[in-house]
Amino acid sequence: MPQNGFGRRAFLAGSAAMIASPALAQDVNTGTTEIERNISTATRRNISSFRTLDWQPYFSNLNNGAILVDITSRALHFWEANGTYHLYPCSVPLTEDLTRRGRTRITLKDPQPDWRPTPSMKKRNPEWPDYVGPGPDNPLGTRAMHLSWTYYRIHGTHDTRKIGRRSSNGCIGLYNEHVEALYQMATVGTQVLLI
Repeated sequence: MPQNGFGRRAFLAGSAAMIASPALAQDVNTGTTEIERNISTATRRNISSFRTLDWQPYFSNLNNGAILVDITSRALHFWEANGTYHLYPCSVPLTEDLTRRGRTRITLKDPQPDWRPTPSMKKRNPEWPDYVGPGPDNPLGTRAMHLSWTYYRIHGTHDTRKIGRRSSNGCIGLYNEHVEALYQMATVGTQVLLI
């Protein structure tokens, strides 16, 4: 056995561990760590590109807070009026024709949302019910925040498979625990930007 305690077995075990580990790269500009690994196609469809963003390129101020939804990375960024930052994975519209981009704001906060399909949803899916009350079968989950655009909301979902995917009919969906946290922090008047 070598005197320094580093034998052939230790070398082989350490080499195997290095090969099996994902490569880590630190971005010196943002301080974020990226993990380099082979992600299967099935996983890639349900994963958001989580990286922190600065609010200043998107908003002139944080009055009433600010929400940025990045459709491509399927992430919702929220800055409180005091600058505290939150990042949540989200679901986004299924297709480009259902996707709306631009500036809007929260106009109503609904603590027990009920759901009615829009006329275009009903046309595409005539078998859907005309109304679903609050509760576990509600597609809007436990909280909803209406936007100034008709029929558009940021809401929860009981179907957690939708988060991180293109799966909605136009709305932005969050895990119920995330929409409940956002609901407590955001206010009527919070500015929203979808890019």
